[in-house]
This record gives sequence, structure tokens and C-alpha cells, in this order.
Amino acid sequence: MAITRIMGINVSDRKEVASDVQNVLTKYGCSIRTRLGLHEPDDDNCGVGGLIIIELTGDPSEWEKLENELSAIKHTELNKMDFEKKLN
Repeated sequence: MAITRIMGINVSDRKEVASDVQNVLTKYGCSIRTRLGLHEPDDDNCGVGGLIIIELTGDPSEWEKLENELSAIKHTELNKMDFEKKLN
């Protein structure tokens, strides 16, 4: 049974932690199949918050390492969804 995992990363202070989050995502880049970034722009700047949605691929033990490193960064909140691929 194969699993597709979607992870949402809510960043509440992009200015302070964006580089830390980016470094972790780059480190585990081979485990990321799809990445979508959303931010809260306003008229004056890019906004303080942002949401990153990633689809993971490969070894689930790498997903856990990625999740642990992201969870250790302040101003981040993670949620995930797992979908079972039913093979015939």
C-alpha cells in the first residue's frame, strides 16, 4: 500500500523564519513532489503570514525528519493528510 502525504505549513512570521523554513525545504527537496506557496499580501508589503502546501514522495522516514525539523522552527504550524493509494 502506497501513501500520498500532503503537508500544510502555516508560517505566522515570514520575515523572521522564512530563511529557516526554506533551508529545511531545500534540504528535503528530493522528498517534495509539489510545492505551493500562498501569502497574505497587502498594499504596503507581502504580509506577515504565509501558507506552504507540499506533496511528499519517496521514503516516509524522510517525511518524518522533515516534519520534525519544520516543527522545531518557531512561528510554524504543521498539519498533514495521508491518502492511501489502492492498487488493483
